[in-house]
Amino acid sequence: MQDIPGNEKLKVAILGTKGYPYVYGGYETLVKELGERLQKRGVDLRVYCHRALFKEKPPIVNGIKLIYTPAIETKSLTQLTHSFVSMLHACLSDVDVIFVVNSGNGPFGLISRFFRKPTAINVDGLEWLRPKWRGFGAKYFIWSSRMATKHYDHIINDSYEMQRIYKEKFDINSTVIAYGANPSERGNLEKIEKWGLEKGNYYLIVGRMVPDNNADLLVEGFIKSGAKRKLVIVGDVPYKDNFESKLKKIPDDRLLFTGYVTDPEELKSLYIFSYAYFHGHEYGGTNPAMLKALGYGCAILALDTVFNREMLQDGKHGWFFKKEAKAVTACVEKAEQQPESMRFLRETAREGLIERYHWDVVTDQYLQVFEALKESKKKAKLILSE
Repeated sequence: MQDIPGNEKLKVAILGTKGYPYVYGGYETLVKELGERLQKRGVDLRVYCHRALFKEKPPIVNGIKLIYTPAIETKSLTQLTHSFVSMLHACLSDVDVIFVVNSGNGPFGLISRFFRKPTAINVDGLEWLRPKWRGFGAKYFIWSSRMATKHYDHIINDSYEMQRIYKEKFDINSTVIAYGANPSERGNLEKIEKWGLEKGNYYLIVGRMVPDNNADLLVEGFIKSGAKRKLVIVGDVPYKDNFESKLKKIPDDRLLFTGYVTDPEELKSLYIFSYAYFHGHEYGGTNPAMLKALGYGCAILALDTVFNREMLQDGKHGWFFKKEAKAVTACVEKAEQQPESMRFLRETAREGLIERYHWDVVTDQYLQVFEALKESKKKAKLILSE
């Protein structure tokens, strides 16, 4: 790839995640994949990191400059206070563009607007609908998402359905830039043997054990089926709660809870050697776990949502089930009876990774947005000087 044209490097700051190279969820994966590619293309990139999460704090990793900012360490304030401090620091720096992730950071666009720093924000999913944000949390997210549309210069969504929703709800035009995938066909059987698993003898769920990912629905539907295969649940929550505790207490030998899997080769192998992958995520747009399932050649069984239909091309690359335990049970029974259909879905899954899901294409699109924002700032300065 060629460096961006011109003698002056484009300077971009990214904030709103846990940091780099920390990989925990979708946003951190975005920062890693996008950031490394931007750096190789000549962008002067700075990533804001949550200071408390990093024992070692190198100033530069893989050419990316890292800035460690503090936060008020409580469950409800950590992310917001970290983003607030990071935004202030970025606005007082010489960066050309500030890229923010998470609609919860919507109000901080007021700060960048005051300092006249060009901004873009990836607003991601429908946070205000997630069960964990009921009450004040839901009201905050709907307000913060509205603030994002008013105070950031460029709104980015990761799917066409999210673009439509933001247009209808907030009357704002946004740019669609999906997440990327890293497809692979090779796994390591030894990586799954530690759990007593064999190729093709288990179904897989990957995601945080929170209500909006519907792990309880998937588990309930599965245990009511006559499946002889296991159900492997990868993921956890960073704190103990009744939801995950109740799931783990279900007395069924077919259930296997691995907790977090931090080794990427272990996680990849769990995907690749599964009989089928269950996707119960409900409120997001382009979901990174689904992209992994496509890229690793999984037979996908997904909750029937507009977002999942968009990603699976309306059923071309997976089966759908309704949000009912009996529908999950029926889906499992059908999958058990049709191994050839599961094999076909596995063989054709990677065809679902159309061009928009390639990280190089994603990087091209973000770079165009950042360069346009920098250029708009130059034009504004010229107008003010005349």
